[in-house]
Amino acid sequence: GDLLPADGVLIQGNDLKIDESALTGESDHVRKSLDKDPLLLSGTHVMEGSGRMVVTAVGANSQSGIIFTLLGAGGDEDESDRKDRRGG
Repeated sequence: GDLLPADGVLIQGNDLKIDESALTGESDHVRKSLDKDPLLLSGTHVMEGSGRMVVTAVGANSQSGIIFTLLGAGGDEDESDRKDRRGG
């Protein structure tokens, strides 16, 4: 299915089912509608149907961007930071 490039709110949909396993780990496809669960997340895939959304966040401000930022927060240590801690 098509990859959603941004977070958004569904404003029009037709039998829309999304694979959110990349973010949630849930293998079942999630049915999205205006009445129930209209939030669409970047990094997820459209598996069935079609829809339109209003974009609410992109890049590092999207839910997947926030997750990637948090996952990488502990690993971006400079060489100078390591030397300072070792006393050198």
